[in-house]
Amino acid sequence: MTISPLASPFPVLPAIAGVTPRVARAHYKNWDRCDLTFVTFAEGTTAAGVLTQSKCPSPEVEWCRKALILGNARALVVNAGNSNAFTGARGRTAVEAIAARTAQTLGCQPSDVYVASTGVIGVPLPIDKAEAGLDAAFVADVCSWQDATDTIGTTDTFPKAATTSAIVDGKTVNLVGIIKGSGMIAPDMATMLGFIFTDAAVDGAFLQGCLAAANEKTFSCITVDSDTSTSDTVLAFATGRAGNAPLTSSDDDGADAFAAALADLCRQLAHLVVRDGEGATKFIRIDVEGAESDRSAHRIAMSVANSPLVKTAIAGEDANWGRVVMAVGKAGEPAERDQLAIRFGTTQVAEGGLAVAGYDEAPVAAHLKGSDVEIGVDLGLGEGRATVWTCDLTHGYISINADYRS
Repeated sequence: MTISPLASPFPVLPAIAGVTPRVARAHYKNWDRCDLTFVTFAEGTTAAGVLTQSKCPSPEVEWCRKALILGNARALVVNAGNSNAFTGARGRTAVEAIAARTAQTLGCQPSDVYVASTGVIGVPLPIDKAEAGLDAAFVADVCSWQDATDTIGTTDTFPKAATTSAIVDGKTVNLVGIIKGSGMIAPDMATMLGFIFTDAAVDGAFLQGCLAAANEKTFSCITVDSDTSTSDTVLAFATGRAGNAPLTSSDDDGADAFAAALADLCRQLAHLVVRDGEGATKFIRIDVEGAESDRSAHRIAMSVANSPLVKTAIAGEDANWGRVVMAVGKAGEPAERDQLAIRFGTTQVAEGGLAVAGYDEAPVAAHLKGSDVEIGVDLGLGEGRATVWTCDLTHGYISINADYRS
């Protein structure tokens, strides 16, 4: 598969104390690659997560939702090539079998095992292959972060990962995140599989609050194609091996620094997913301000980001700002035509409901020739604002998805 022209190089990632990744081949598809990721955690590890709001979730999502109530973690199992979604009792049995086999091996409770799967919808995950893959993973050598990232991918064209750090209680704590996602990206929390690991000591409830807040401004602000997956899962695991006093509230020493580092990590990962959008050639930032509320601004920004007409215009480097007007108007949010202003890059193209006097399209055309494109919308109604990120829509997206099951 051709690597996205927007790809970023794989970063140097630190080891996270208390986290041990391994990979194996379960042979979920007829391919010559590892497709099962197995990560173990030190005792005392806490977990948090955000999961798809799809009304047709996979059994893995339902399993993680229940496990997160307890918030303890000893292992993570990720299957690539089969989403196990819309598979009825057989799919649920497969998840239960994976958790039970892993728990028996580690001597923990099944609820300490988190499971995620990605791939084709409607095909039950074969239990025999899953168990054989697990048995191989249990005895496999410890792998690199890049091996783990490669293994969770499906239509991804490059491995996506990021790292940050923070000072908490006088200790340096490290965070590492790996993620997969390229298509079926329209967050109703986060449309992909993402896994975050930190050696910080963090109470599960506080970790959940930090992740939910970070998600709202990052993963839930990206879109590739307006389609929300049945399997969306972002999980965070904190091993406590950095030796800091456990974070339990925002008043604790270093709590703000940790929350900011987590948000930064999530933002990096979210941007990488957009940069690997199926067929993408442009990374697009959309800023909306002057809305009646932040929620209204977000909906308008997503309307622009999900518009096929806007996305194809940018793919063709066509400065057709009228399509942005269209997308604002159809969002169903308060907007006043004669107060609307639009810019591309730093160039104002319309304001007061009209093209600006003496509008020169040349600098806009030049901006659109770059790989990073910015669109600004000011509704002039209030203080609400939002930023979302998307990519252009090209023939490549059609080619990838027309042949997805072939």
